[in-house]
Amino acid sequence: MEFMLDTANLAEIKKYVDLLPIAGVTSNPSIVKKEGQIEFFKHMKEIRGIIGEQRSLHVQVVATDYEGIIKDAETILTKIDKKVFIKIPVNEPGLKAIKELKRRGVNITATAIYTKFQAYLAIAASADYIAPYFNRMENLNIDPRAAIFEMAQEIERTQSSTKILAASFKNAGQVNSALENGSQAATMGVDIIQQALMMPSIGQAVTDFTNDWEGIFGTGITITDL
Repeated sequence: MEFMLDTANLAEIKKYVDLLPIAGVTSNPSIVKKEGQIEFFKHMKEIRGIIGEQRSLHVQVVATDYEGIIKDAETILTKIDKKVFIKIPVNEPGLKAIKELKRRGVNITATAIYTKFQAYLAIAASADYIAPYFNRMENLNIDPRAAIFEMAQEIERTQSSTKILAASFKNAGQVNSALENGSQAATMGVDIIQQALMMPSIGQAVTDFTNDWEGIFGTGITITDL
């Protein structure tokens, strides 16, 4: 099970890489836009510096035609590093580019997946990750739970090395559902993590434990003081 951060914010990445078992960082043009006028490749290299080479970095192409996608991928790999996972939307030019880049040994994350058929094609094209958009699928009255389950079944049937990297979440419950239905990985904004870990009930439980401890041993006394 892999948890990834869907952000390009350096402060957020630094914080949560230290706190949590983060496997990687994903981004797309919409996420990058939130950071304002940045020097793109310098910023991406800073992210790599924070997460290290042991975690994955996923960077999306901007071009929409085959030749442009290939050029974008080559530029990303040259200006960041060769380990980057190139994110490519699963459409006709995208699938053609995925085939060619996999032939070259490039790491690929097939993104903008709304349907099982897109996923099946990306699996057959040997994408390393496929990224179904959970909440967006749900908004289109597509059952993401059933779709992810069938994607996982296809990976098992074909003994593929492709992993499902579920994306586009509005709450932690959706993340749970994606993982429970076969997704090997999930990428999410820090708001989802905060929702899950900052519940008032968790804080109250910690306060109750502290009060009970201090009721026995005294205020400010810790286990190491005993």
